[in-house]
Amino acid sequence: MSRPALRLRSWPLSFLYYFLTFGALKPLAKVGWRPTSRVALYKTIPTRLLSRAWGRLNQVELPTWLRKPVYSLYIWTFGVNMQEAAVEDLIQYRNLGEFFRRKLKPAIRPVCDSHCVISPADGKILHFGRVRNCEVEQVKGVTYSLETFLGPHTWAEAINSTIKPSNEEDPSSFQDLLVTKEENELFHCVVYLAPGDYHCFHSPTDWRVAHRRHFPGSLMSVNPGVARWIKELFCHNERVVLSGEWTHGFFSLTAVGATNVGSIRIYFDKELRTNSPRYSKGSYNDFSYLSNNNQEGVSMRKGEHLGEFNLGSTIVLLFEAPHDFSFNLKAGQKIRYGEPLGTVSRDGQPERHFLGGNGLK
Repeated sequence: MSRPALRLRSWPLSFLYYFLTFGALKPLAKVGWRPTSRVALYKTIPTRLLSRAWGRLNQVELPTWLRKPVYSLYIWTFGVNMQEAAVEDLIQYRNLGEFFRRKLKPAIRPVCDSHCVISPADGKILHFGRVRNCEVEQVKGVTYSLETFLGPHTWAEAINSTIKPSNEEDPSSFQDLLVTKEENELFHCVVYLAPGDYHCFHSPTDWRVAHRRHFPGSLMSVNPGVARWIKELFCHNERVVLSGEWTHGFFSLTAVGATNVGSIRIYFDKELRTNSPRYSKGSYNDFSYLSNNNQEGVSMRKGEHLGEFNLGSTIVLLFEAPHDFSFNLKAGQKIRYGEPLGTVSRDGQPERHFLGGNGLK
């Protein structure tokens, strides 16, 4: 299909979904607005309030006669594959929220057994590789601070009491803090979920979750086009950081909110409330899954249901692994939940892989 045809096909709901996003401000460039001016203007939009309104709209029950045309327009616009849905009959979805959170048919996404880390969601690989100088790339050439993204290292002490204290004057010490074994390195992977993707996310490996940190924040679009313009976008947006341990040491999964995705749900955490007016931007709220009766935290198996978004968003994985850990990916590729992300080399024979934006093979 030609580019003009694609634009014609996607404009109806794309306009509704992106009318508050950075893309809607592009015409201002024609009258002399500089990119920095557009970014500043975009940041003034009350995306949290409007996302809460969108969330309430999603819960409004639609008349039976209206469901099929509304959902069909969304399916046509964003290329949703309803043949994979556990419930294909559109009339069965009472509201938009139920449609966005639709489940898949059993066994439609086989979980890869040969790799130790799998994709937690359907989406697009934005970036992956080793973490360098305590900075991570959100898209190629645009970075954010690892410490700003995860917050102060106090949460790490609850996971591993043997962690050495960091040197506040050395920015790289925060990265060193997360790597508990000398032969290990810190890796990352960013998966972007588009509005038409399956919106649930799963455990990417066998691990135990010890701590949750919730950052109330903005709800700007995480579309790759926006991510190229706004530095540290993932640090500005509301996000939920789950951190703990896997067989090789530190492991974390962060669910990043976006425009109209104020609701981030973690299935085993009934206390979590995101995009709530009682939380102010710039703060964070910690919660430990460890207790006197439970020193292991929450054990998750690879592929197990973990949580869901109300619409598309982003998952960021940060974890330590042996230096010969290898990604089985290409930057920009589409990926589905259950497909391999990477593994540790076996028997001294590394798998064929690429290391994304770092340019290593």
